[in-house]
Amino acid sequence: MTNALEPIPVWTLEQRALSELRPAAAPRVAAELVRLSVAVPEFNRFLYTAVGGDWYWVDRLGWTYAQWSAWVDRPELTTLIASVGGAPAGYAELEQQADGAVELAYFGLLPQFTGVGLGGWLLEQALRAAWELPGTVRVWVHTCSLDGPAALANYQARGLVIVGESIEYRDVTAPTPGPWPGADRSAPSR
Repeated sequence: MTNALEPIPVWTLEQRALSELRPAAAPRVAAELVRLSVAVPEFNRFLYTAVGGDWYWVDRLGWTYAQWSAWVDRPELTTLIASVGGAPAGYAELEQQADGAVELAYFGLLPQFTGVGLGGWLLEQALRAAWELPGTVRVWVHTCSLDGPAALANYQARGLVIVGESIEYRDVTAPTPGPWPGADRSAPSR
């Protein structure tokens, strides 16, 4: 049995100045933003799988604890958490790079918090935080057609512009991994 590789469009978007940022509407739920000041690899891994499990975020699934720890325990990495009622609702990871660029390395919402205006609000907060980092001259992100259906439009609505397009080939014949092995989202919620 062979894997069927499908072409996946990938876009690189950027902002070159804070003045290019377009504000989002306020979310329709009470949300708070927290900047983590302690590196907790388990928490970043939880966010990665909880947010990205439905969107084929699989690149880091095999990372060891040491790899996660090395990723989060660096001064170049900023993790922002959006919470609703004390529960994590989404996150953004910002990575400062040597050339003055800040990559929005990961960004998204947990599934139960989509559709209430949190995505635009969180993206605005993340972009503002990126511009507040010393020496920032560019903020950039990449997204693809496998990401959430509102991802590209949200980036563009906040003032990021497409500066590159490419095609990657991925095997998407298997279902997305979900937030953890064996998770069944069809089960009734309480």
